[in-house]
Amino acid sequence: MEYESVLLVKPEVFIYKIPPKASNRGYRAADWNLSEPTWTGRMRLVAKGTSCILKLEDKMSGALYANCPIETYPGVAVEAVSDSSRYFVIRVQDDSGRSAFLGLGFGDRSDSFDLNVALQDHFKWVKNQEQIEKEKNEPKQELDLGFKEGETIKINMKITKKDGSEGTSRTKPRGAVGGGLPPPPGGIKIAPPPAGAVRSPTSSPAHRPPGGTEWGDYTSASSQGQQSQNSSANSNWVQF
Repeated sequence: MEYESVLLVKPEVFIYKIPPKASNRGYRAADWNLSEPTWTGRMRLVAKGTSCILKLEDKMSGALYANCPIETYPGVAVEAVSDSSRYFVIRVQDDSGRSAFLGLGFGDRSDSFDLNVALQDHFKWVKNQEQIEKEKNEPKQELDLGFKEGETIKINMKITKKDGSEGTSRTKPRGAVGGGLPPPPGGIKIAPPPAGAVRSPTSSPAHRPPGGTEWGDYTSASSQGQQSQNSSANSNWVQF
């Protein structure tokens, strides 16, 4: 069961008898006798489902004066005049289907603006409802997100370092340590020599005299150091 909803109510509107429409000229309110309306009463714009009806009723009793069914807007049922925004030409119908065109006028432009907005909103809603019903009846197309044969995808990835700079995703080869040398066997790590350190040629076992020992090298070096100190002391004494 559909209920009737009221879209707009105006307590006072004016109805005029109008002359036949001139060819290619449109309706003009100036051709009507605006000072003497044929009827004065209340206007109600109501909706029942998707249908819309403009009703002219008596102010006091609410008795129906005329009905104006509206199928589309703008359209033949409600048409604006060419020389004023406060007047319209409406097509009224009786129960037997006979129709007549009457002039409809408002005392204020804001009232005619409200009628325009109410009609536009209603038929916009009707259009949306029709679109919803159409989508319900149409089969939904499923999206095929799989890869076709031969298709590939390329992903560019950026790696952010601890200091905030961006780098590439390159990795060192497995087994590389320091400058690229392979690690020693057994998993033992060898620390590189400190920078600037130069080993003495004589400290190498290859440069030691045959038959010598580490202790002999030490005593020899100590003797040489003592002799150097004595020589220096004698030299200083002579100079004194």
